[in-house]
Amino acid sequence: MRVGMGYDCHRLVQGRVLVLGGVTIPHSHGLDGHSDADVLTHALCDAILGACGLGDIGIHFPDTDPTYKGISSITLLERVIEKAEGMGMKIGNADITLVAQAPRMSPYVKEMKRILADVCKIPPERINIKATTTEGLGFIGSRQGISAYAVCLLIPVHAS
Repeated sequence: MRVGMGYDCHRLVQGRVLVLGGVTIPHSHGLDGHSDADVLTHALCDAILGACGLGDIGIHFPDTDPTYKGISSITLLERVIEKAEGMGMKIGNADITLVAQAPRMSPYVKEMKRILADVCKIPPERINIKATTTEGLGFIGSRQGISAYAVCLLIPVHAS
């Protein structure tokens, strides 16, 4: 078994769609980034890559490479899962915390879990997503950005 931890944050800007956990969420602002800037999925990718000892998302999908301009982070997660499987590992479970002052995330969590579980090839109950605010403090509290933390357990493919 191997454990990995991931973190990501992006600035909120006008003129971008807000995508979190592969779900498009109606909001006045979206996250700025080279890809779709899905911080939740990026944090999960980094947790998986960390557990595999493969560095981070920036090493595998650099923002200097035009190939990844506007790419769906779900596609990046699919590629990260392939890397883990290539090492004989699969996700045992993942625990993700999304930190955002707005919008409210609870209406979207079930769909996020379904999408991520499908890509990770595990039952949705093995993915936990929590959402919290910073009670108005810092760049997140002032609605300048959103961040996410993820921890995952990788287990050998032959184990359940």
